[in-house]
Amino acid sequence: MDAVDALVAKQEITEAIYRYCRGLDRMDRPLALSFWLPGGTADYEPWYQGTGEGFVDWVFEAHAGVVAHAHQIHNVMIELAGERAASESYFTAVLRLEPKAGRLVDRIVRGRYLDRWARRDGVWGAEHRQAIQDIESVSEVRDTGKTDGRARRGPDDPSYDLFS
Repeated sequence: MDAVDALVAKQEITEAIYRYCRGLDRMDRPLALSFWLPGGTADYEPWYQGTGEGFVDWVFEAHAGVVAHAHQIHNVMIELAGERAASESYFTAVLRLEPKAGRLVDRIVRGRYLDRWARRDGVWGAEHRQAIQDIESVSEVRDTGKTDGRARRGPDDPSYDLFS
C-alpha cells in the first residue's frame, strides 16, 4: 500500500469512528450501524457482548431514557495491514441523567475503543470492537437553561440539513 492509499484508508476508518458517535448522539440507527461490517461484534463488558447490531439496539434503548448525551473521539491511532487494520481511539461519553425529578447528574465515561477492521468490497468496517472504560465520574449539575434548544436526537437536528 503506498502512502496515499494508506492515508485514504486511515481517513475512511477515522470517519467511520466519527459516524458511529454521530449515529449514537442523533439516535440514527443506520448511521451507527454503518460502523460495523455485517456480523461484526461488540464487547462492552460488563454491559453488553454480542453483535454490533444488537449493541446499537441495546444502547439506543438505554439512551432513550437519559436527558441528553454526547460522545467525542480523540487520539485515533490506526495500523494498517493490507485489507485489515487495527485502531485505538480514546472516547469521552457524557450522559445527562435525571435520577430524581429536578435533580440532574452527569455521568462522564472516558475510555478507549479497540477496533479490528477489514475492507470488504472497497468499504472499511469494524469486525470487532472492544470498549475499555478507563475513568468514570458522576457529578450533580445545575441546569443553566442556556442551550439554544435546537439540538435533536434524530433527523430534525440541524446537522441533517447541512449534510443532506
